[in-house]
Amino acid sequence: MSNVKLEIGGRQFTVACAEGEEDHVTGLGEMIAAKISTMGDVAGQSESRMLLFAALLLADELHDANSRATNSAAPQPGLSQLSAQRLDEIAERLENLASRLES
Repeated sequence: MSNVKLEIGGRQFTVACAEGEEDHVTGLGEMIAAKISTMGDVAGQSESRMLLFAALLLADELHDANSRATNSAAPQPGLSQLSAQRLDEIAERLENLASRLES
């Protein structure tokens, strides 16, 4: 296992990940940080609430992308299933992170 340090919403987080996944997890953290930066002032929000809002924004974007893929003339086979699986994985990771932060 490896640890990755992320800065999200002006807060520092250390996240465990598998060896070799550090860059991927860092990139995901940067996506979350970018979403939070679009939310305005989050200084008064708890970590779990801040991350929940970021997750909802990202899930909404994924939903829109799935809708566009479904409505396109030639959608990629399995895109919706893969996206749903990935969203489930991200949601599970966010729930685990929120649980750790609340402890």
